[in-house]
Amino acid sequence: MDHVFPTYARFPFEPVTATGVTITDDQGKDYLDFTSGIGVCNLGYQNAEIQAAVTDQLGKIWHISNLYENHLQEAVAELLVGKEDKLVFFANSGTEANEAALKLARKATGKTKVLSFNHSFHGRTYGSMSMTGNAHIQEGFAPLVPDISFADYNDPASLDAITPDLAAVILEVIQGEGGVIVGDPDWLRDVQAKCQATDTLFIIDEVQTGIGRTGFKFAYEGVGLDPDIVTSAKGLANGLPVGAMIGKSKLGKAFGPGTHGSTFAGNPLTMASAQAVLKQLTPEFLEQVRTKAFKIGQTLAKFEALPVVTSVSGRGLMIGIHLTDDLPVNDVITALQAKGILTLSAVGNTLRLLPPLVMSVEDLESGLTTIYDELVAHTN
Repeated sequence: MDHVFPTYARFPFEPVTATGVTITDDQGKDYLDFTSGIGVCNLGYQNAEIQAAVTDQLGKIWHISNLYENHLQEAVAELLVGKEDKLVFFANSGTEANEAALKLARKATGKTKVLSFNHSFHGRTYGSMSMTGNAHIQEGFAPLVPDISFADYNDPASLDAITPDLAAVILEVIQGEGGVIVGDPDWLRDVQAKCQATDTLFIIDEVQTGIGRTGFKFAYEGVGLDPDIVTSAKGLANGLPVGAMIGKSKLGKAFGPGTHGSTFAGNPLTMASAQAVLKQLTPEFLEQVRTKAFKIGQTLAKFEALPVVTSVSGRGLMIGIHLTDDLPVNDVITALQAKGILTLSAVGNTLRLLPPLVMSVEDLESGLTTIYDELVAHTN
């Protein structure tokens, strides 16, 4: 690729077709996909309901300006919020959704300070990057957006940093890019309580953890939280570019006409896909995800006995296998590709697994067995 900026360290093959949970590359090699396009294709590839909805909409109109009514936006928003008194702003990505959340928090509160957490990831545009607790991602882009500070995730001492002069606190229920670090439920609830006590907006970034990834529509539901603002993207349209910022209705007056906007966001084609995704995200489907996670639990527990593994973390079908420093995770990823398994990395030398939520227990177990055997081989 000679005409594209080298912003990605790409693997030397190209996925060209995919069906279900299997991807085929340009050499005809098949891979069992444990990445879902980094948590995007949660319902797998060639999903019949999504294809039908998008194809139908393609034959009608695929773009209209947000100057006009859009019944599909309303339908998707209703599916996102259910019976809750909330409003939705549509964007094109997770980073845009987090930008919108930052703007809304400052506009609604009249305050500028925001607290985020070390090892967090909220995107790469200036506002979202400034809220990302990773110096490597911010390197070379100073000055960043001011009045954003960081505290340690899962640390009770961090509660002292939540003060009345904050507009908002933003966090992930599970830090994905940061190493699949699971938030302690008691700590998360304490953060929420401190936000409420100090009149600080509580923002939860569900870009990677949402749309069924942990066995709940949003991960915060599984730990009993009630955020003021939630951001979503990735799996929401199963591969078409979309983001959503969901906020309590009381915040609506701060985001009136002209305060924020996007040319392409919420276009009919993407909304048709998102509607088809959310219609399939039924309570029964989410229960199946939790059941699958439970069934593979024993297999995952075996990994912790391996000398090259320090721990295993995650919830639902969001899994982190933390490797010792003497086994670079990229070496494992490359070796697994040769064996027909696609995996990811995360901070802390973590092998990250985000399989499609529709993957069968049999395929999950088969893939995990291959990964286990590869780690055993590195142990020897």
